[in-house]
Amino acid sequence: MTMRPIRVLGDAVLRSPAETVTTFDAGLRELVTDLMDTLLGKPGRAGVAAPQIGVSAAVFVYDDSAGHRGHVVNPTIELGAETEEDDEGCLSVPGLYFPTVRALTATVRGVDQHGEPLVIEGEGYLARILQHETDHLAGRLYVDTLRGDARRAALREIRAASWSRA
Repeated sequence: MTMRPIRVLGDAVLRSPAETVTTFDAGLRELVTDLMDTLLGKPGRAGVAAPQIGVSAAVFVYDDSAGHRGHVVNPTIELGAETEEDDEGCLSVPGLYFPTVRALTATVRGVDQHGEPLVIEGEGYLARILQHETDHLAGRLYVDTLRGDARRAALREIRAASWSRA
């Protein structure tokens, strides 16, 4: 089991779009295994994207604790029109949770670690995870989506956090 350290807000890799995966080899399979080991070893986990462990690759793993667990390489996402607001957190913004608006449904299309096509359809919590992790691959964090009082509170708490580089 290889748990990798999680990069936190302020690390440049979290703000850069991840590179498209073009080689489906043992190195990619090892990355997927390390991501899943890291995810399963963290409390309050739901997903981990490769940039969160310092790797610029369009790969993430997920586990909604309701039987939906896996990985996606080179994902694209389609969002439903209906939205919901719920508290959201992130391993890269440790210990902080804020009300975040997300689409109620999401469909991710990509490939697995062997290059085989896959489609994941999520609703509710799984849809939130898919959106959150896909955002990581685009260089976005959930706090970027916050508005108004929630955004001001997030920025204030981030600046005060012991891990903050702000």
